[in-house]
Amino acid sequence: MGLRDSSVLLALALALAYCSVAVVGYDPLDPRGNITIKWDVISWTPDGYVAMVTMSNYQMYRHIMAPGWTVGWSWAKKEVIWSIVGAQATEQGDCSKFKGGIPHCCKRTPAVVDLLPGVPYNQQIANCCKAGVVSAYGQDQAGSVSAFQVSVGLAGTTNKTVKLPKNFTLMGPGPGYTCGPATIVPSTVYWTPDHRRRTQALMTWTVTCTYSQQLASKYPSCCVSFSSFYNDTIVPCARCACGCGHGGHAGPAGGCIEGDSKRALSPGVNTPRKDGQALLQCTPHLCPIRVHWHVKLNYKDYWRAKIAITNFNYRMNYTQWTLVAQHPNLDNVTEVFSFQYKPLLPYGSINDTGMFYGLKFYNDFLMEAGPFGNVQSEVLMRKDARTFTFSQGWAFPRKIYFNGDECKMPPPDSYPYLPNAAPAAASQLIVSAAASAFLLALLLVA
Repeated sequence: MGLRDSSVLLALALALAYCSVAVVGYDPLDPRGNITIKWDVISWTPDGYVAMVTMSNYQMYRHIMAPGWTVGWSWAKKEVIWSIVGAQATEQGDCSKFKGGIPHCCKRTPAVVDLLPGVPYNQQIANCCKAGVVSAYGQDQAGSVSAFQVSVGLAGTTNKTVKLPKNFTLMGPGPGYTCGPATIVPSTVYWTPDHRRRTQALMTWTVTCTYSQQLASKYPSCCVSFSSFYNDTIVPCARCACGCGHGGHAGPAGGCIEGDSKRALSPGVNTPRKDGQALLQCTPHLCPIRVHWHVKLNYKDYWRAKIAITNFNYRMNYTQWTLVAQHPNLDNVTEVFSFQYKPLLPYGSINDTGMFYGLKFYNDFLMEAGPFGNVQSEVLMRKDARTFTFSQGWAFPRKIYFNGDECKMPPPDSYPYLPNAAPAAASQLIVSAAASAFLLALLLVA
């Protein structure tokens, strides 16, 4: 094989690797993050089976927010859903061939959604009925599970005759997730409440879904701005950082509204839409979320940064929001005010990534655009004398993620710089040279 052939193969391999990352959605800050959908067959019926379906979110900082998840698949044969507990199919489909009991859903490609809180107890099951909202595993482990029970008919009645569903899809609530094929795994084991008896599912299969920001949207959903105490320059979010519509406005409908306009105060302006379409406050960046990082104070052994998150989307309350920052000094976090903080260790020993999130019932709701659309906190970090410096933009984060999506950062050459850097360096050289000359004079005299 010649050099040219090797180069072609290498380029092809790199292209395939890039494509696989874009589709599968590998996240370098959360390499094991995924949503796993598990089906446990817990009993057989005369024409099928009853299965417990459990959705577990193993993503450290990405959750499923309102209006919640939608799970879909294609039946391998002509199965129907006789009933569901804890969820419901969005469409019944054509069930005209059934003369007696009518199935809950007869579609070949059903789509299932969670029930709303407060439904009657006979429609509930453990971990259901949260309007499809699923917490991130790193933020709320107990709330990172959602489940429902489904009775499937016209299906197999043994392990050898059951055909696994195909073409799984997950909307969470919009696009972005790609699901792999269903795979048979060892049966799930259950313990009785007294932990004296162990039972197991009759059959178990799992489906793994991963998230890709490129599939979710071609534009970022947030942007970052900077400022510091040592420089009057405020680095704003880039113009049209999250995309611009027709006429310089945002959104599919090409509209935004001024924050001081009468429309911003009109009834119903804050009502979310089923399709999730945003209604943004008119800003140069046109992003639903802006994260501002301000280098606030400098002490002898510590320094302090202020983080402010602003919501410009009138139709969204960001419940259970998360903010992930990558910064070299996060390994020396001393105290975080107003927010919760948890270090993330995607690379094992390298501690430069951390997750911030709101205190429960205090600031875990980032309200819609307006006076309540802002949360703030401060972070106190100890200086490392071997690496610490304010120059060259070191005090600012390398990456910022909001709700699992990477935010648009300012260009590196626009970061607030330390004033008088060159004269200070020159002064140090002059002092060093004078000291050396004085020492040399002393040696000559001696």
